[in-house]
Amino acid sequence: MPLRLAANDAGFDTAFDALVNARRESDADVSADVTAIIQDVRDNGDEALARLTQKFDGHDPEFTGWQITPLECEAALENLDPNLRIALELAALRIRDYHEGQKPDNRDYRDDAGVRIGARWNAVERAGIYIPGGRAAYPSSVLMNAIPAKVAGVDRVIMVTPTPGGEVNPLVLAAAQIAGVDEIWRIGGAQAVAALAYGTDKIAPVDVVTGPGNAWVAEAKRQVYGVVGIDMVAGPSEIVVVADGQNNPEWIAADLLSQAEHDPTSQSILFTDDAAFADAVAEQIDTQLAALKTVETAKASWQDNGAIILVDRLEKAMPLVDRLAAEHLELAVDDPQRLFNKVRHAGSVFLGRHTPEAVGDYVAGPNHVLPTGRRARFSSGLSVTDFMKRTSFLECDENSLAKIGPAAVALAEAEGLPAHAASVQKRLDP
Repeated sequence: MPLRLAANDAGFDTAFDALVNARRESDADVSADVTAIIQDVRDNGDEALARLTQKFDGHDPEFTGWQITPLECEAALENLDPNLRIALELAALRIRDYHEGQKPDNRDYRDDAGVRIGARWNAVERAGIYIPGGRAAYPSSVLMNAIPAKVAGVDRVIMVTPTPGGEVNPLVLAAAQIAGVDEIWRIGGAQAVAALAYGTDKIAPVDVVTGPGNAWVAEAKRQVYGVVGIDMVAGPSEIVVVADGQNNPEWIAADLLSQAEHDPTSQSILFTDDAAFADAVAEQIDTQLAALKTVETAKASWQDNGAIILVDRLEKAMPLVDRLAAEHLELAVDDPQRLFNKVRHAGSVFLGRHTPEAVGDYVAGPNHVLPTGRRARFSSGLSVTDFMKRTSFLECDENSLAKIGPAAVALAEAEGLPAHAASVQKRLDP
């Protein structure tokens, strides 16, 4: 059964602490397996990729083909249902427009001492994006990962996606065509992440790896970080909804289930100040579960990880919401800005009664790749700058060095680094 808490009950603090600190990451000890897979790819390259693809995906890329060709992507887009094509193109347009606004400005100026200083932004040369494949279709993930990379100015966007049994999902290929993906490889799992990070004879190494995946993919990204950049180590999805009794309980129940259906370890939490409304939402969840094709997953998530928390006033919920630092936060009230002003930690916030989180997953514009597991306390969702890096620069002339150089000499000598001091002092001496 989902957890039911009331903020005024004795023992609430202890129970809420347990909720905040509960680990929902995979219990499988995948670290050693992933380490072995990465080493195998480093040692044996494409041979390891072919062998592991046969083992995990049931096909040999030497026969099914290592790459998905541009012609296949063009055909997938041309043959797509017209309504789906319109939806994908609308989503791509909105995602691109939003991320265009994230591009940072270069700086170049002279300060009061006459020193020219600034910073210049450049995109990485190659970005790798991981997209789950097979029967699962995640075209939205293609758009959310590839479009920011293209907006940043990445030269080549390289996509890896598993194709179990050799099966290719045309919706994913159509999204790749719309997003401008440059290469698509029929490999998945930790071995695909290793190939992107270290390269093989066939696959050139990249600079950044982004995209969702299972526990093995997430662990592989964690292990290759430092060789390449990554977006984040993502855990199970989560949603927190803050709602008063003026909402339609059917809507709020659907919002909570929208994340529960991702995975049995996903989490959905409702804060409300209305006990009768809480009961109505719980009843609606039971009703809607019965009609969901994803009932097995959603029911396990809701029963094992769901929670309904009753507070006297919604304002009192906000410090608790901040402690959860959720991936998704809905503020389903008439004046959401009032509560939003009190939010410090959340991956993405959805304001008002007519802004379901699911619209953000597809067509709203902001990225749906967001920090989970309380990581919103210190990290942000995927953005254009994840595919860029900043290079600082400075330029002194004789006069400006004379103004700031003596301080540099003094600090270098204080740190016991005489060569540092000398490299400045020799320019200051007559």
